[in-house]
Amino acid sequence: GLEPRYSPPEGDVLPLDDPARSLLYNGNMNIFKDRADAGRRLAEKLLGYKRDNPLVLALPRGGVPVGYEVAEALDAPLDTIIARKIGAPDNPEFGVGAIAPGDILVLDTETLHRLGLGREALDGVIKRETQEMERRIAKYRSGGWSKDAPANTVVVVDDGLATGVTARAALRSARIIYKPKTTIFASPVCARDSLESLKPYADKIICVSEPENLTAIGEWYEDFPQTSDEEVLYYLNKAYERKQRTHR
Repeated sequence: GLEPRYSPPEGDVLPLDDPARSLLYNGNMNIFKDRADAGRRLAEKLLGYKRDNPLVLALPRGGVPVGYEVAEALDAPLDTIIARKIGAPDNPEFGVGAIAPGDILVLDTETLHRLGLGREALDGVIKRETQEMERRIAKYRSGGWSKDAPANTVVVVDDGLATGVTARAALRSARIIYKPKTTIFASPVCARDSLESLKPYADKIICVSEPENLTAIGEWYEDFPQTSDEEVLYYLNKAYERKQRTHR
């Protein structure tokens, strides 16, 4: 059957220099209205890379609306890079590792040791997450949107950085697959204590906000709904059509 079409929410977006914008954030400019707003504000910090013909790789699903805005501002192709969090067996939300294409497996050995878990305890979780990663790669045609794009500079984008383990896997995967000269990680909000562990994986890390105590990424957004597969495909198609129009 036909998949449901995704339609973006309607509504006016206030320009960045409109003084009324500050009312949206209750005086705190670190709160984003939604992922699109966060993406536009992140893109401002990346404009210096526009001349490098960058490729934007968004982490699905929530990173894709953010990545779309970045790709639009940089006149760059948009694709996805699928990294999956490996959760602790008894607490799936607690990330102890991540996988990504290219046989990438990143494990937080310190946390595993603290929990008394060996690598073999994660086999079932890794198998399930590998299946989901492969499903998403096929569903989003991951890698297909950028197969002819130059990739001297790759910008990996997510909607937030918490522990950073998924970002580390994605960055390692991007380096293997695209072999860029420069790898950048960019996100609207990044937990400050996770930035240090990310430094060996990226040439540059760019964040709009770096809170010391990040309990949940969603707290930094006024509107933070789950992103659907249909929404991911909507943004990928839209970005691809824009590039086709502008480069005829």
